[in-house]
Amino acid sequence: MTTWEYLTTPLLIHNTAAIMNNWGKQGWELVQVVTGPEGGLVGYFKRPLSDAAPANTGLASAAAAATQFEE
Repeated sequence: MTTWEYLTTPLLIHNTAAIMNNWGKQGWELVQVVTGPEGGLVGYFKRPLSDAAPANTGLASAAAAATQFEE
């Protein structure tokens, strides 16, 4: 059976495609976009969790992606 890891991230309106493309390049599949509690958009992503990958690899990916959009 496939096991999954999940990631949620805010989607900035002016940079939505770049954000989703960045996660897609790292193997994340967009599952759903919803309106967050503060009114912005939130993307829900998933990718298969391999036996070789350490737990919480999504945290490292999130940290790396966040730095790409900081100014």
